[in-house]
Amino acid sequence: MGCTKCLNSVRIGPLQPTFRPFQSLPQTLQPSEFVIFIAMDIEHSPPAPSSTAVCWQIISGLSVIRPKMMRVHSVHLCAGLEVHGIRQWDYNLRMASAAEGNGQARQTQDVDAIPTLAWSARPDGSVEFLNRRWLDYTGLAAEEASDWGWTAALHTEDRDRLMDFWRHLLDSGEAGEIEARLRRHDGEYRWFLFRVEPVRDNHGNIFKWYGANTDIEDRKRAEALLAAEKRTLEMIANGACLADILERLCETMDAQASKPKSSVMLMDADGMHLRPAAGPRLPNGWIEAITPLKIGPCVGSCGTAASLKQRVIVSDIATDPLWADYRDLALRHGLRAAWSQPLLSKNQEILGTFCVSYAEPRAPNETDLRLIEGAGHIAVIAIEGERSQEALRSAFEEIRNSEARLRKIIDTIPTLAWCTLPDGTGIFWNQRWHEYTGLSLEVVRGWGWQNAIHPEDLKEITDTWLGNLAAGRPGECEGRLRRFDGVYRWFLFRAEPLRDESGNIVNWYGTDTDIDDLKRAEAKLRKDEEELRRMTDAIPQSIMVLNPDGKSIYANRVSLEYSGLSLDDVQTDDFRERVFHPDDVQRLREERYKALSGTAPFENEQRALGKDGKYRWFLIRYNPLLNESGKVIRWYATGTDIDDRKRAEDRLRNETVALREQIDRDSMFEDIVGSSEALRKVLRQVDKVSHSDSTVLILGETGTGKELIARAIHKRSNRGERAFIGVNCAAIPASLIASELFGHEKGAFTGATQRRLGRFESANGGTIFLDEVGDLPSEIQIALLRVLQEREIERVGSNRPIPVDVRVLAATHRDLNALVDEGKFRQDLLYRLNVVPIEMPSLRDRAADIPLLVEYFIDRFGKKAGKKFRTIDRKTLKLLQAYSWPGNVRELQNVIERAVILSEGDIFCVDETWLKRQAPQFAGPTAALNSALQRQEKEMIEAALAESAGRVSGPGGAAAKLGLPRPTLDAKIRRLGINKYRFKVHQSN
Repeated sequence: MGCTKCLNSVRIGPLQPTFRPFQSLPQTLQPSEFVIFIAMDIEHSPPAPSSTAVCWQIISGLSVIRPKMMRVHSVHLCAGLEVHGIRQWDYNLRMASAAEGNGQARQTQDVDAIPTLAWSARPDGSVEFLNRRWLDYTGLAAEEASDWGWTAALHTEDRDRLMDFWRHLLDSGEAGEIEARLRRHDGEYRWFLFRVEPVRDNHGNIFKWYGANTDIEDRKRAEALLAAEKRTLEMIANGACLADILERLCETMDAQASKPKSSVMLMDADGMHLRPAAGPRLPNGWIEAITPLKIGPCVGSCGTAASLKQRVIVSDIATDPLWADYRDLALRHGLRAAWSQPLLSKNQEILGTFCVSYAEPRAPNETDLRLIEGAGHIAVIAIEGERSQEALRSAFEEIRNSEARLRKIIDTIPTLAWCTLPDGTGIFWNQRWHEYTGLSLEVVRGWGWQNAIHPEDLKEITDTWLGNLAAGRPGECEGRLRRFDGVYRWFLFRAEPLRDESGNIVNWYGTDTDIDDLKRAEAKLRKDEEELRRMTDAIPQSIMVLNPDGKSIYANRVSLEYSGLSLDDVQTDDFRERVFHPDDVQRLREERYKALSGTAPFENEQRALGKDGKYRWFLIRYNPLLNESGKVIRWYATGTDIDDRKRAEDRLRNETVALREQIDRDSMFEDIVGSSEALRKVLRQVDKVSHSDSTVLILGETGTGKELIARAIHKRSNRGERAFIGVNCAAIPASLIASELFGHEKGAFTGATQRRLGRFESANGGTIFLDEVGDLPSEIQIALLRVLQEREIERVGSNRPIPVDVRVLAATHRDLNALVDEGKFRQDLLYRLNVVPIEMPSLRDRAADIPLLVEYFIDRFGKKAGKKFRTIDRKTLKLLQAYSWPGNVRELQNVIERAVILSEGDIFCVDETWLKRQAPQFAGPTAALNSALQRQEKEMIEAALAESAGRVSGPGGAAAKLGLPRPTLDAKIRRLGINKYRFKVHQSN
């Protein structure tokens, strides 16, 4: 310092509002500049103009703080005191004395650590110093780049333009900036922003030029991705937390392609594991299973990418060796492809990974690669931004006692910034604020800043500001700020409190951001929307406008008149719940959310509530409005009334169900065959009971044709043109029989995803045939008794009775009286069923009908097989008549069909070994029930597969229709030997 005893104090710390002597200093320091304020006793020893002092470095607002040896100039403050401030550093090692060698070496080392390409030039523009980062970047030696040698690193197309601009600045003595390409050491050119500013002595003469080169290549390349990344970058700029930024980034990426699952994993503190930080679409089970994930050269996509520090593309997890340890886990959670981009810092430090997963095998195209690379870049910005914010907070903590330095920092911020006391009294506005408003510090100090606010906005802004002061919370509001020329422009005013270690507010810091252009764009958009509203109001159809997320923002006149709601009601968050049927809102929630996440038109059917309190069905079609980048900015929905069509469908449902039942059943009988007296007796009974609605109980052994008799009664009755619904009571599990017979409401039990009509409702107006009624569970017997008595049912999960007009025909091969004695069948139900009993004779009791049945079956199966028989072997006919036929007509049919297939000549014969007399062996009740259950279960599964075109999983799959988990249904399909692929073929045909 020339004379060490004259240094009383050096005050370095954050800018405080009470430290006002420095207000007369220049307010134009830029990032990467230095500043020092030294209080000295000039009464004893005035400093020499060439004195040097310790100063502190401010680099782009970050916390890089190092001592420097600097030249100073003086500003007189008050009696006996002088402040020496310095604007720029002197790096000229050649001008340093030998005594300053060590200090200059440390200075050069610190300057080399500046995280930018910095340089200085002489007044004539020749370069005298370039920092180590500049030299390392270009690969030039200091001797090569000095003077005018640095121009060799410029792109040939930019060199003349930049040199002309540089000569212009040298002539004008003004600061300036320009963009040009600078060659890297490996020969690649990248875009840089060249910034330069002169430093003048006390006489106003330029004695040095200082500059910095900022890499803007990424900004140039990211223009195409900027539209999709806009929201993410805004969150970063607004200081959102890292978790929210990464979550929003993933959501933005998920909206760029079809069904991706984006996620971000961050490196753990131990440097050996990754932990999930964001992944809105990833299954929770998968996230829990991989937390934490150890990195390694063969650990899936993310673990490998973090280990190798390079992008890893896995198009099919099922076959890629990188997924050997996690393959089964990934496939169970629906992951088939995974592309991982490592997140690397500038120092190649692994910060984490950005991954895009798909549920199907998929290889990326160039667009995909650009997207994940861009997203990875944004994630790195967010992560390092979080680190920078943390570092910035630490820096502010270190320099809280340096109010002059903080004031200089604020002056370099490229925005209008200000500072107040805890009570809101203004104490500081940066130079840009003063230049914009044209107001001096004396005018605006305290609450004088209100003079620059538009009178119409002053009250709202003041009230908001006072509310924030009282609550001690950050805040923002919009208002108009007067420019120096009297023009008002819209600004966004933001304020943030600074607290000490005890949590007390020390100061308020704020920024004013110009949003006038945004306001004008919003006004134009509102005007365009108003014109569109007038057009849509003239269209005689319901039209609604929705935000990209699906929230209603406008409804035309037809929609409002139908619903009886106002436009304010339409714009509320619960509009859908108020207007649409609750079942439809829940049913379509996930489907609608996925469709709105894409860009393709879609449609669905929903019930809308009218102002008359009644629901009507509408077909709603959604069409997107896309911007230039292909992003959805609006959805337009049109509603078409289809209520009449839906009601017609409901009226046809019962007949459709009955028709499907008849087609599925393809009975082995086309007519009743026989002329024996036993059969004639049965037919006479059928003729008598057909025209009444009395309950008929058909008894007889298995295979005697009980269902055929039931159909004959129905066809000859007054209900013959209506539905005939048959139910095998022994083939339906006890837990499902109630739902099958009486239907169920949505949510009545697990798997009841929608309301279903029961067999009684489907048979309304017709006939229901309860086969094997003796196998009904006791609780169902009670319900059936009520149906027979009251002629009404209740669906499972409902307590509302539904009247039905159904004729009940029942059949069984069991002795119901014996079951009554055993307590397995209700006696009162037997009385209700046994109004008109009909006993079906066994085939051995009507042996005279065997020749007719044989001829009938031979003709039927011969036509199917393409065979024609001239005669029947006599021995065969005697053999068939002599056999006892324990399986009755069904067994006879099977024997004839087998013989037709295996016969080679034109004479029909049967192998006598097929009809060996054996002691009757009857399967126990359990075996018979199991067989019937398996048969019915197979029929139900095949029917569900047919409806879903062979699809097992998914909302429309067979598993959902049957209310079964997909693995359970797959196991049943394999056990029952069902070929699900044949249903896919049928659907395509």
